[in-house]
Amino acid sequence: MEISIYTSENKTMDSIANFLEFYYSFRLKHLASDLLEQGLSPAQITEAVVKAMAVGKSSGLDIDQHFRPVFTGIQKQVVSDCKLSHLAYGLVLMNADAQLQVVGDFQVSVLQEFIGHYGSF
Repeated sequence: MEISIYTSENKTMDSIANFLEFYYSFRLKHLASDLLEQGLSPAQITEAVVKAMAVGKSSGLDIDQHFRPVFTGIQKQVVSDCKLSHLAYGLVLMNADAQLQVVGDFQVSVLQEFIGHYGSF
């Protein structure tokens, strides 16, 4: 007599999972380290990425589709970085140090766009 065990759990095939990972990665056009050129320090970028991920998670975003840890080369050094979707890049800028002009300018432009679409308050 043989015993068969049946489970109803469906596992995503590796090829499908690999395709989805490639697809999401392909859509991530920005690097968090790009914000160094905007005047943010590595510590400010790290803090802003953590906050942006928390905002995304609390808003129900699939974090893996917008944030992907990677290693990049900066000035002949390999550093820990993060690939970002366009939305994630905006969230990082939105949650960065507000004393930086680039952050303030971004926040004001987003609100001006919002007010332009929905009328003044």
